[in-house]
Amino acid sequence: MNRVIYKLGDDISTDIIYPGRYMATVLPNETPQYAFADIKELNELLNSKQILHDKVIIAGKNFGCGSSREQAVSTLKGHELIIIAKNFARIFLQNSINLGLKTIICPDIEAEVGDELVISEDKVINETSGKTFDIIPHHQSRKAIIEAGGLIPYTRKRLLQKHSQA
Repeated sequence: MNRVIYKLGDDISTDIIYPGRYMATVLPNETPQYAFADIKELNELLNSKQILHDKVIIAGKNFGCGSSREQAVSTLKGHELIIIAKNFARIFLQNSINLGLKTIICPDIEAEVGDELVISEDKVINETSGKTFDIIPHHQSRKAIIEAGGLIPYTRKRLLQKHSQA
């Protein structure tokens, strides 16, 4: 079961996710501490490690708009978050796939902090409200990359498979 830990609105930019003043820090193991640095409550919640697994952030439209900075994705991936949004900015979504961040496009999602969610292949079920919402699924090739943990692990896996068949 997944739990909503925070709810955001529309047009959450990469600068909100990972403020530009931290761009000197780019290592994936260092960026997570700066996730949502200007949303103090959320940053403290993520860094407190109170919730270790199955953490969901709900967002509105155009999540990840703004710059193409990959660190906005790595900072979220470092916290093992699931992001459910009405839709995502195009470059952010591609960066998410490349780094293996679990993103779910759910145009009609309704959920509040503390709600318990069940996520299936094509639906999000809000166990708290009893409502069900359709997901716009990722293409199978994108899904395979996300499930592998990102483009590099996916490519490595494919190359090893190809090599073992030769």
